[in-house]
This record gives sequence, C-alpha cells and structure tokens, in this order.
Amino acid sequence: EFGGRGAELAVVKRDDDGSEESKNDDSEDEGGRSVITNKLLWALGWAWHRLMIAPPNQGILGVNLGKNKTSDDEIGDYTTGIRKLGPNADYLVINVSSPNTPGLRSLQQREPLYNLLTSTMKARDEYASHAPVYVKIAPDLSLSEMEDVAAVVMETGIDGMIVSNTTNARPESLVSPNKREVGGLSGAPIKNRSTECIRTMYKLTNGTIPIIGVGGVGSGRDAYEKLKAGASLVQVYSMMVYEGPGVVSRIRKELADLLVENGYKSVEDVVGADCEDIYWNRVEERVKKRMEAEKIVTV
Repeated sequence: EFGGRGAELAVVKRDDDGSEESKNDDSEDEGGRSVITNKLLWALGWAWHRLMIAPPNQGILGVNLGKNKTSDDEIGDYTTGIRKLGPNADYLVINVSSPNTPGLRSLQQREPLYNLLTSTMKARDEYASHAPVYVKIAPDLSLSEMEDVAAVVMETGIDGMIVSNTTNARPESLVSPNKREVGGLSGAPIKNRSTECIRTMYKLTNGTIPIIGVGGVGSGRDAYEKLKAGASLVQVYSMMVYEGPGVVSRIRKELADLLVENGYKSVEDVVGADCEDIYWNRVEERVKKRMEAEKIVTV
C-alpha cells in the first residue's frame, strides 16, 4: 500500500489466533525496507505485465454495493451503484452487513430488507439484466433474524446469498492486544460461526437458494466444511493476504483429495451433505433430471 511519506510498506500482521492487524512497519531498518520494497515493486510490475498481456474478458467480476455512510436514501445509493457499475459486473452484491457503516445492518430486518431487495432487483432488470444479485449477510444474526432474512430471500426471488460478512464479536480465543478495536473481525476466528450460519440458512431456504460461503477459509478442509453446510461456491479473503493467489491452487488440490477420499465425484455432490433430508431429496432430483436427459424410461 503506497501513501503518506512516499512509498511505505503496509504490513498485515497475522496473530497466533489467525486474526489480522494492519500497520506501517516503521521498525524495519533501511536495508531491510529497501529489499522488501524492491520485491514488492517487482511483484507489482509482474502483475501489471500479466494484466496487460492477458486475453480480454478473463475471470469473473463481482461488484459489492453498500449505502453511503452519511446517506438518508439507501435505496437510491444502491440503485445508483447498479446503474453505473452494473453493466460491467458479472454479478452484483447487495451488502447489508458491513460493520463499518453506521445503520447498515438494520437493513437486514424483514421490512427494510424486502423493500431494498425488490427495489434493487428492479434496478438490476433495468440496467444490468445479465447480472445475478446476491445479498450479503452478517454472521451475528440471531435465529429469528435469519428466519426473517430467509423468508424475504425466498419471497423476492433473489438469485443467492453470501454468508457471511465479518463479525463484530470478539471471541475469548483472541490473543492480539488489538482485539478490542472497533471493526469487522475476519479470518480463522469466524470460520465456525460462518459455517454454522451457512448451515442454518441452507435449512431455512430448503436448499433452494444458492449460497456463497465465506469466512475463515484457509484450506481444502475449510472449503469442504462450507460445501457440506450448504454453500455452492466458496470465497477466500484473509488467506489471500498471507499466501497470495497461489492459495487457490492449494485449496483446490486439498479439496479434490477430500472429495475422492469421501467418495464424492464432484463438488455438486457434496453441497448440503450435512442436512440429510434436504440433501437426499436434491440427489433424487438430480438423478431424475439425468435420467430424463438420457431418455431412460423407468418402470
């Protein structure tokens, strides 16, 4: 990160509990700072070169939308974001769960959420009809609040959910001296809570709404647990800081090994396995569709 006094290196410290702390490392001696800065500049140059020579339209671009901190018209803010950014997005995220915007999380209540989602979906249909819309929720919701979110999601017909955002909670397991600071906590400390939220939302929506699982994913087993809980896709954030883009290949390899080890043929086959009733109904539906596609007649 560059800013302030010229080019300063922003260090993200990983504590023993897996949480994050960002700071400028002024303790680095000039020789060490020069070496690290040179390596960083080389990496940025390499990334820029790869970007310039890459074929166009590679990858998937998601646009994460939230309301302005000082705004009184949240629907207007989201609509403006969709109008201006939607045409360039592969998917849109209606973020109602950032812990850093005052009042934002109140939009997860039933009536405000219904009004927001119906309005933003109309804006999507007008300005970015190609882009599916996902709503991103917090891991700090109570069961009754998750029931309200599930009801609204199913009623509005939104394309999916992202579960979950960072948390305001501070687990007792945290050892960092900065653990009482205000803001969203991410990484390993929220892994289990995020997975439980995925499992709950999957059950409440009867497995009919696609879920993108996120929160503390740092290994193939972490991704596997999110899929079993009900996620159809998995996102990685904090571990990208520690290992860079190469972490994706490692997680994919570990996940593939786990699928084979447990007798699954594909990622689709493991989604929702923790919720047995829903899982086996979905398996039966997939089998019927495959048989119909192959024109197999059963007696």
